[in-house]
Amino acid sequence: MPESLEEQQITVSGSALRAMRDEFQRFLMEYRFGLAEVETKISILREEFQEVHDYNPIEHVTSRVKSPDSIVAKVRRKGLEPGLASLRTSLMDIAGIRITCSFVEDAYRLFDLLTQQDDITVLKVKDYIAEPKPNGYKSLHAVLEVPVFLSTGRVGVPVEVQFRTIAMDFWASLEHKIYYKYDRHVPEELLENLKSAADTAAELDARMQGLHRQVRGSASTAV
Repeated sequence: MPESLEEQQITVSGSALRAMRDEFQRFLMEYRFGLAEVETKISILREEFQEVHDYNPIEHVTSRVKSPDSIVAKVRRKGLEPGLASLRTSLMDIAGIRITCSFVEDAYRLFDLLTQQDDITVLKVKDYIAEPKPNGYKSLHAVLEVPVFLSTGRVGVPVEVQFRTIAMDFWASLEHKIYYKYDRHVPEELLENLKSAADTAAELDARMQGLHRQVRGSASTAV
């Protein structure tokens, strides 16, 4: 029995949806591979520091590829054009990795070590350590393009890398929880307390950095 027009439309629509799903999954796959490339570079640096040097600047590393829901929400929030081509050029944080360090100078050191590699292209840098956001947020953000070699050829994939200290990371985590709890409508008193906490974290970073230099200087003198 031949299919009705309605049945044909449903079949075509289902096929189209599956094709769109598969295309989007291939799109996200590139970002997963790009993230894996950067993770490998960081893992190599981390292991080298542990094996060769007497100090490892990397405390811990976290990474993620944005979920489809997160991508859709950001497209709507920013009023972007739909389509994968628009996503490629407009969203630089689909793949992201955060490197938490002990000290501020470690963040810059790791940034230099990564960006000096000849297969890395620096697309964008925002230094919120040197120039914190008004709310006190501090972190070094960089969008790095890394090559991914697929069966179809080479693809340049942007990966956002954030470098921050333990104190910065703790503050940012707390701020995120507060904004989530209040649905971004945070009372003014809490905002003032957050800014004060950010200033305290910055002071702690500076004092700990000074102690670290003093200890390493004493160790070098002893040797």
